[in-house]
Amino acid sequence: MAILVTGAAGFVGSHTAVRLLRRGEGEVVVGLDNLDDYYSPDRKRQNLSEVERQVQHPGQFEFVRGDIRDRELVGKLFDQYQFRSVLHLAARVGVKASIDNPWLYYDVNVMGTLNLLEAVRAQPEKSRANFVLASTSLVYGRTEAVPFVETDPADRPLTPYPASKRAAEVLGFTYHHLHGIDFTAARFFTVYGPRGRPEMIAYKVLGSAYGGPPVPLYNDGQMHRDWTFIDDIVSGLVAASDRRLGYEIVNLGRGEPVLLADFVETLEYVAGKKAKLENTPMPASDVKYTYASIDKAQRLLGYSPKISFEEGIQRFYSWYSEHVLKAGG
Repeated sequence: MAILVTGAAGFVGSHTAVRLLRRGEGEVVVGLDNLDDYYSPDRKRQNLSEVERQVQHPGQFEFVRGDIRDRELVGKLFDQYQFRSVLHLAARVGVKASIDNPWLYYDVNVMGTLNLLEAVRAQPEKSRANFVLASTSLVYGRTEAVPFVETDPADRPLTPYPASKRAAEVLGFTYHHLHGIDFTAARFFTVYGPRGRPEMIAYKVLGSAYGGPPVPLYNDGQMHRDWTFIDDIVSGLVAASDRRLGYEIVNLGRGEPVLLADFVETLEYVAGKKAKLENTPMPASDVKYTYASIDKAQRLLGYSPKISFEEGIQRFYSWYSEHVLKAGG
């Protein structure tokens, strides 16, 4: 048996692959990633090196460089391996970039998901893979109802990125309805931690504190975010991959919103340095509040986030100091 992790060289994907390998349950972990240039492919290769260091025996991890939009490649992978689960983490991410190039976001996030769902559908009915999709809290749009509950309307996303993710969620229901595929959409809430993407706020604040450019601070930091440490997100994903739930949507957050200003101030305190911050009006693409209800994830997945934002910031800073500052990055 095998597990497919798409986007395995990325932030969440590399951590997920590491967790699966550490379990050492005899399954092959297949990582699929095209190493695109949304951010440095070298950083993604470094992520893969971290994954490969966890391999406990030959053949436990197989990396395939390829694109989820390549139907022929996806089909060959499903012919070669008997996947029991698909952890679909590959995506084009980023709010502003999706406004600039919505075609690319729909091509990757919707058509790529469709290719994977079709490959699962083509498996023998009794052994079809369990499908877990990485989605986003941004599908809730600018809602006034908090905390965000999975039954809330999610039909007013503010930019093409969350709109494409919501489309993928809906597509998953169609394949569950027509073909009985087990499909869980995990809506992430403001993930941060080691190996985070360079455009993420925690990374940018430390970069500024250590001589980098100023960081725009929307609304003077008076915005709440449900900061969720990467290890907790991965725990939810792996739990979802182990459970066949029919069709479900679950929030993966911490359930404790923290002001952006407080998050930044804590980063500065841990670093012992001040970042250069520029108060900037909140763009039309952003929201003032994210707040996950995690009751459903607790009930269905046994999900229980462990890492407070203070501990998470310390862990992120320790990684940044070791892998970015010492490396001259």
